[in-house]
Amino acid sequence: MGNEVQCVAKIVGKEDEGKALLETSELIFRGAERRLKIGFSEIKNIKAADGELRIRTKRGEFAFGVGAAAEKWREKILRPKTRMKKLGIRAGMRVAIVGDGEAAFARELKKSKGGIANGAGLAAAELVFWFVDERNGLNGTGSIAKKLEGAAGLWIVYPKGKKQITENDVLRAGRKAGLHDVKVVGFSPTHTALKFVIPAKKR
Repeated sequence: MGNEVQCVAKIVGKEDEGKALLETSELIFRGAERRLKIGFSEIKNIKAADGELRIRTKRGEFAFGVGAAAEKWREKILRPKTRMKKLGIRAGMRVAIVGDGEAAFARELKKSKGGIANGAGLAAAELVFWFVDERNGLNGTGSIAKKLEGAAGLWIVYPKGKKQITENDVLRAGRKAGLHDVKVVGFSPTHTALKFVIPAKKR
């Protein structure tokens, strides 16, 4: 995915091995002994050197041995993409929302000057955002997939870190519906989004 790297981290002078994840607005490290979240807003200094991403905050100094990703991550932290760009939303794009979407997301869509439709407008939409809170909600994936046309994309947005619905649940539902998963992004601090499309040979 590009934003997950197994690495050795130096956390205030102590080493730990685990996984570093670059999310929308924070860097997360899940190690064998320590877990850490660093919000972009709390970073005082950041640089990439010798395959390490080195960060200083008021809590101390941290280094993550992410190798070739170090410089790319530094740029993403210093110049983060907007949510609209990460989701592939352009001005004037026809977007449909299914389920209980986030109010802040709806406001961002309006600012992007995209056409927002409800569930009935799926066939004409270029991107569909479907908000699902639990595993059983994925039962409608096949129905939504049948309404997609051409290169339209389906983003399934679901809570992160919840047992009620996992990434594997979402992947399984999309693939069972005949769709191909192409991208995952941190939709918000609480939600993840997985993008599916109709396989090119079936369009």
